[in-house]
Formats: sequence, C-alpha cells, structure tokens
Amino acid sequence: MATVMERVQAIVADKLSVDEAEVLPEASFMEDLMADSLDLVELIMAFEEEFSDEDTTIEISDEDAEGITTVQAAIDFLAANGVSDD
Repeated sequence: MATVMERVQAIVADKLSVDEAEVLPEASFMEDLMADSLDLVELIMAFEEEFSDEDTTIEISDEDAEGITTVQAAIDFLAANGVSDD
C-alpha cells in the first residue's frame, strides 16, 4: 500500500493538475503549486475522503484547514489525527 506521503502527492497532483515530482514536502499549495481558495477546499475534502475509513473519520475544520498550507503540513495534520503508513 502507498505511504501517506505518496497518497497526499497523488491527491495534490490530481486536484491541482501538477506533476507528482513537483509535490514536495516543502511545497506551498498556493505559492508553489498555484492553488486558489477553491482548490484548497477541494484538497481538504479529498484528504478527508481518502484518509477516512470504517474505523476512522478524518474531519478537517476550517480552522485546521487554514494551517494546512504545505504538503508537509497536510501530512503532519493527518499523522496527528491517527493516519499512518500501513
């Protein structure tokens, strides 16, 4: 199974129409990957869907979403909420 990083990279590449190679941990969604506010909402929803399962529901509040500005911040948030590499 793919790692959390690989899954986040795939989601970001898909939603923002960028190459996965550009989706580095330090990449800023808005500054480096050219996401707009609607893109960020779609990313948050995609993260919630991808990382929720029958045992765990990932919910990202608006307040938390404001702090998720980079790929690494997304990974850190997910890790802090029980998501790990299987």
